[in-house]
Amino acid sequence: MAIRQWVAGVLLLAVGRPRLRGITARQWRPVLGLAAVFAVMNVSLYTAIDRVGLGLAVTLEFLGPLAVALIASRRALDLLCALAAAPAVVLLTRPQATTDYLGVGLGLLAAACWACYILLNRVVGRELPGATGSAAAAGVSGLAYVPVGLIVLWHHPPTLAAAAYAVVAGVLSSAVPFLVDLLTLRRVPAQFFGVFMSVNPVLAALVGLVVLDQHLVPIDWLAIGVIVSANAVAISFGGTARRRTTR
Repeated sequence: MAIRQWVAGVLLLAVGRPRLRGITARQWRPVLGLAAVFAVMNVSLYTAIDRVGLGLAVTLEFLGPLAVALIASRRALDLLCALAAAPAVVLLTRPQATTDYLGVGLGLLAAACWACYILLNRVVGRELPGATGSAAAAGVSGLAYVPVGLIVLWHHPPTLAAAAYAVVAGVLSSAVPFLVDLLTLRRVPAQFFGVFMSVNPVLAALVGLVVLDQHLVPIDWLAIGVIVSANAVAISFGGTARRRTTR
């Protein structure tokens, strides 16, 4: 995890090239908040994946942006979407003999971090130009992992293969997705981007099934489908409503 954060931080700093001396104390506050979110979101999500599986962990994390979309709206349709998603969440987290409550809790923590990521990114985007704020946040997040990372690497030296996997994960799981999201949002309407992102839980569940042999029971697949559909409906019709009100 530490190597992954370091690689992502270095790459984003290289691309964003933030002028750190030009960032004021008021601007640093949301940047540091975003850095904390980066650090906690990654470790909570990956630990949740290890404990409850890829499909369930990503679905729980996906509740973050869904909550932001629903809470920020005052439309009856969004209330219906929330009422549809709520029992699906209960189904996913229902107590069972094999339920890993810590894993579920970490998935929900990742959801809260993703919600904060969305809100803080809006603030950082208003305060700082381009990718300056997010690049600075990624760099600070990488620095935060230095003490713990050095201790862990000292006591558990990684193999060359493990280090290579960590570097690749830093590139493909953090740096590239963030830059792609940034570029996409500049060219594609936000509501369409949100709909595209809503397929993540389904893709995660399918990858978990095919690659990791992580099986979900039919009711879990149904719950994931309901949550994804609620998000897609809320974002799609939300974008339509906003366009009509601005004409």
